Amino acid sequence: MKRVADLLERITEWIMAAMLAVMVGLVFGNVVLRYVFNSGIVAAEEIARLMFVWLVFLGATVALRHQQHLGLEILQARLPAKLRRACAVVAHLLMLYALWLFIEGSWLQLLIGLETRSTVLRFPMAFYAAAGFFPALAMTLTVLVNLWKIVCGAPEARIAGDPHAAPGAAALAEH
Repeated sequence: MKRVADLLERITEWIMAAMLAVMVGLVFGNVVLRYVFNSGIVAAEEIARLMFVWLVFLGATVALRHQQHLGLEILQARLPAKLRRACAVVAHLLMLYALWLFIEGSWLQLLIGLETRSTVLRFPMAFYAAAGFFPALAMTLTVLVNLWKIVCGAPEARIAGDPHAAPGAAALAEH
């Protein structure tokens, strides 16, 4: 299972890199064309905007998998292990609720977007909503797997404020 997740993450990272390269090329090319040749690529802005939305949500999915989102762990780090675990369960349940709301809203926007077209390229606006829908499903799976590990007491469970799970914890323990 971990190998599949690692492979999917690697593919996602390559897709993100390709989208970023295309965005930079389109925007830079459009700037050069406008200022030097007084013309431009009409669809460049629309494509760059769509890719940016996808880039944000795919990046959020990868960041969640590695627990690289912003968070305050000062309070949790001072709690006893059992209470820290209980806080982690509550936090995961709240995240699942928020993701459910996000998935539900994205699905409704996706359905609405099937009937609406973009201005220049005329692609369905559902492509924007899909950028939130599919990564939110992946994030839900990530949160569920970690919640299961926390509840089962697995040592590889990621718990906020856990000194053993913190980046550089081994280096801090040596000093």
